[in-house]
Amino acid sequence: MLITVGLTLVGCRIEETKEVEKIGPLHIVVTTGIIKNTLDNIVQSHCEVTALMGPGTDPHIYKPTPGDVELLDEADVIVANGLHLEGKMAEMLEKYGAEKPVIFVADGLSEEDVISTADMDDAKDPHIWFDTKIWMKGMAYVTDELGKIDSSIDSTIHLNYQEYKDEIKKLDKWVAESLDSLNDASRVLVTSHDAFSYFGRRYKMKVKGIQGVSTLSEVGLKEVSEMVDFLIDRKIKSIFTETSTSDKTAQSIVEGCAAKGYQVAIKGPLYSDALGEPDSDAGTYIGMIQANVRTIVEGLK
Repeated sequence: MLITVGLTLVGCRIEETKEVEKIGPLHIVVTTGIIKNTLDNIVQSHCEVTALMGPGTDPHIYKPTPGDVELLDEADVIVANGLHLEGKMAEMLEKYGAEKPVIFVADGLSEEDVISTADMDDAKDPHIWFDTKIWMKGMAYVTDELGKIDSSIDSTIHLNYQEYKDEIKKLDKWVAESLDSLNDASRVLVTSHDAFSYFGRRYKMKVKGIQGVSTLSEVGLKEVSEMVDFLIDRKIKSIFTETSTSDKTAQSIVEGCAAKGYQVAIKGPLYSDALGEPDSDAGTYIGMIQANVRTIVEGLK
């Protein structure tokens, strides 16, 4: 209800301002670089999109800066992932929803789309971008909502969305074909934290995270010991670190395996909660997925 009220209020405010001041494109502030790059392809020059979080940022523990608050205050629209990805920003986003549109990508998904987690009661996995089909379903919802806020761009951004969706379908096919080079025994992905469950479900890989869905969860000696035994039992060749998390626990697991006479390599890092630098291969959503898949295939063959 808060979001609906916010949409109504800000919709009136924007239309009135346009009549009087003839302002330019909508200013959309998004939480993550993954949302920004996807949205850039959809709105193109018709909106100005600014991301709060840059490359290598962990959104689970991110704390807004005074500059972020200023950006959020000035935004016409805010777009966030939802499902508690932006854990420390949840209350802030709820408050902004009372005065302007706050659109959550995850609000465009069904209950069947979303994966539950064991981190806490009724918790949902927020890493929805790793299933390209689900991600674009969520972004279709965002596109619809933006079209309602500014009807002058509605048809254009929907056309852009369809063109970008065609690119994502090609990406999805490429990922599946690339992973088909792995035999069944090798299709086990062990990562620093449990960010790849959607990826695993989409592409039929078993996924285990050293840490839970949120990087706020703790890893104890029991979990390390269990992971060591799992790797040895399944004869897993490599585990993967991530750009937005520490590799200390991964190193402890490798040492634990070595102590039992089994060698495991550390590969990566994978891009989990953030894109790479803008000028890198992983600086876009498509490029990030491709970079991860290449690293995974190389590490598990």
